[in-house]
Amino acid sequence: MTDDASASAVQAFYDDHDTDEWERLATGIDGRLEFESTTRALESHLPETARVLDAGAGAGRYAIWLAEHGYEVTALDLSREQVALAREQVRRRGLADRISVVQGSITDLSLPASAFDATCCLELRRVTRSGGPVAVSVLGRLGTIQLYLAAGYQLEALPALFEHGDYDAETLERYGYEPAFAPAHLFRRAELRSLLAERGLSVRTVRGLEGLGSVFHRDPIRETLAGDDATLAGIRETVATTNDDPTVADLSVHMLAVGTA
Repeated sequence: MTDDASASAVQAFYDDHDTDEWERLATGIDGRLEFESTTRALESHLPETARVLDAGAGAGRYAIWLAEHGYEVTALDLSREQVALAREQVRRRGLADRISVVQGSITDLSLPASAFDATCCLELRRVTRSGGPVAVSVLGRLGTIQLYLAAGYQLEALPALFEHGDYDAETLERYGYEPAFAPAHLFRRAELRSLLAERGLSVRTVRGLEGLGSVFHRDPIRETLAGDDATLAGIRETVATTNDDPTVADLSVHMLAVGTA
């Protein structure tokens, strides 16, 4: 698949799943773990005040969190529908003076060099001031394969996915499958660290987001959970305590790398 075709497929997928992307970080325990782990890491690495670029911002949930914590944010996304929903969510919260929502690609940012004190989401290095933090969230290869294996889903494609990490129509069609989500490269932890270092970032950490809680992406497991506060607190504490472990990061469905430009 060409870069243009891949970008078009990504845009089409997220145009079709605009509200899903907004809701997933606030509904299931898996999405809440991802959101809480990400914001906890941002609190640890962001300066007290900053202009922040949220590239690949989706419907704007992280951009809104950043603005509510005092940051000036540019939220950029490829999807027209995600951008429209983000603008509506920003308007509802009265944050239009702190968040600028724009449509664009993270691979070709039409933004000036050194324009931001921090970026969330490799073009990113160019627009971040020297020494500013860059946070990049990606899908994890092992965590995704483990979920598909447990679900008995697209099994014949999993060895190839393990080998190269490219979840796309070309790979899936060889086995007679249709894509379940947008084209994506699924990363190993060491691969992500090496890629960012090669692009000139000084990598501080690569950590899991859902981590050991990635199992809750599966409905049958999530549905067995007791919803009481003690259970949820225990899950959150375990995930927060273990996410920095390299093995846990490699098994997480999403992982987050933080470096400096």
